[in-house]
Amino acid sequence: MLPRIGRGPQPASADGTESGWYGTAAGVSYASGVSEKSGTHSWGAGAATGVGSMPGEDVREAEKTVAGTFEDFPYLAELPARGPGADMIGRTAGMLVEVYARVEPSGWRIGDRPGRDTRRAWSWLGEDLDALEEFTQGYSGPLKVQAVGPWTLAAALELRNGEAVLSDRGACRDLAASLTEGLREHLAQARRRVPGASVVLQLDEPSLTAVLAGRVPTASTYRSHPAVDRADVESALRGVVDGVGAPVVAHSCAPGVPFALLRRAGVRGISFDFDLLTERDEEQIGESVEGGTALFAGILPGTDTPLSDPAGSVGGIRTLWRRLGLAPGSLSESVVITPACGLAGASPGYARAALAHCVRAAKSLADNPE
Repeated sequence: MLPRIGRGPQPASADGTESGWYGTAAGVSYASGVSEKSGTHSWGAGAATGVGSMPGEDVREAEKTVAGTFEDFPYLAELPARGPGADMIGRTAGMLVEVYARVEPSGWRIGDRPGRDTRRAWSWLGEDLDALEEFTQGYSGPLKVQAVGPWTLAAALELRNGEAVLSDRGACRDLAASLTEGLREHLAQARRRVPGASVVLQLDEPSLTAVLAGRVPTASTYRSHPAVDRADVESALRGVVDGVGAPVVAHSCAPGVPFALLRRAGVRGISFDFDLLTERDEEQIGESVEGGTALFAGILPGTDTPLSDPAGSVGGIRTLWRRLGLAPGSLSESVVITPACGLAGASPGYARAALAHCVRAAKSLADNPE
């Protein structure tokens, strides 16, 4: 079991209430998030947004770029170049409730109490929210925030013995419960910072395919952890999706995205690298669209590459729509255009150009779905 999943002492705020990076959770209501789960998507037709990470270490510049580019669907920028605690695993570990992690040579490991690494993650996340609040003054509409999902987190976080949380099914359940509670608090903080926002949560699950296939290496690297039963994977995801009080989009830029499993888990959208789709995925894509699941289609690489014209970069999506016999009018309502993955490894110039390209490509789909 995780060492501090039970009720334990939390860092105290100035007034003695228990708090973490998010401040006290007393009196927080999640009703608005729950209501967001029902009904149509909070984003409109012809939408575009980013995946999450941006290059560099200047969070104000990154958030200014994001909010200025995606006027109808901004997101909370992530800057992993700042170091441990700003990376996707450390950032999400900082959101956990009553579970703490520290940096070891092998990666992030569960510890007994919040130390320097946890406090650093809290501090950076607070700075990110400050920048978000600054550059979204008066904004009303969908707003995306990101966190690592329960299975990628279980594959990356280590127990005290150095093995991944994934090696202990009880620990996996406890981790998912802690994550769910922490994400509720994170989303509530985002709503307080941007009162007009309809918050959407993106769960990053790049390791999900490896978890299902039994390809996550053990600490020794000589073997792999056994594949997790698909029903268990689905159940844990559904618990998070149902518990956070907001619409959830699942993101993976790995091959073999389990579209059907994610839909059964209740996600409202699936984000993926469009270029990695195979013929085997097409039936699941059609079922997703007909079932009302949004497709966040990643059309551009996350690292510098020459960009084609925006209309041409979504030509494959139009072709797929025709091949599946889907109504052209549903295209811009069902598809959100994004880069294929985060942009942390890109140059600042490419990142800005790629985000602007996504906006123009989405408009092209809306203007000319056929």
